Amino acid sequence: MQMGKLLGFLLLSSTLFIGLVAADWNILNQKRKNGVGSSLKNYCESWRINVELNNIRGFEVVPQECVEYIQKYMTSSQYKADSQRAIEEVTLYLTSCCSLNGDGKDAWIFDVDDTLLSTVPYFKKHGFGGKKLNSTSLEAWMRESKAPALEHTLKLFHEIKDTGLKIFLISSRKETLRSFTVDNLIKVGYHGWTSLMLRGLEDEVLEVQRYKSKARQHLINEGYRIWGIIGDQWSSFEGPPSAKRTFKLPNSIYYLA
Repeated sequence: MQMGKLLGFLLLSSTLFIGLVAADWNILNQKRKNGVGSSLKNYCESWRINVELNNIRGFEVVPQECVEYIQKYMTSSQYKADSQRAIEEVTLYLTSCCSLNGDGKDAWIFDVDDTLLSTVPYFKKHGFGGKKLNSTSLEAWMRESKAPALEHTLKLFHEIKDTGLKIFLISSRKETLRSFTVDNLIKVGYHGWTSLMLRGLEDEVLEVQRYKSKARQHLINEGYRIWGIIGDQWSSFEGPPSAKRTFKLPNSIYYLA
């Protein structure tokens, strides 16, 4: 009888201990204990990494406690270094990937926003991901054609063009933004692409992933071989048909499904 009580007491104690350990590792508990110290930074870094890994999907806003951290990252030398590392992998791939047939059907796809052009100047003034995206406001900013080029892709763009690959730009921007987008791209140094594909009225009801899959299928139907895609959103790559390689640039400000 006493042995049974002792075993029961030990079981209860171990359960309480496990519960305390689990609670100790709860991020909300850590933030209460340590304020905005290292645990919050670790939490926000973990959140950002899991966005990049496509584990965290469909978010409408950056967690409020992480907005300042995400802003610091996206305007930091680390963001530039991470992007440059991805570009280096593209360059390495290009050294051996593509046996061009010389028939003009070898293709490469770029996304536009936060791949060729940066929306960081817009988000600096609009909550840096901490506010739900206002499409009307963002499109008004796009009409100003003032988005800067992303330095790490501008050079690569021309290197890829010079190989003889045909460059296609597939953007989730609306067709009504075509002239402003073309003006912006040319102004900052992009030129010589084969086609800029934007969302017409019939495409606006589609999810971004389905729209971009449809655009790739159109290229395949025309006989193009897609050697690679560079984008900052997973929706630029997901769904058939796929490219031979895809390269993801970092972006933790917003999510396009």
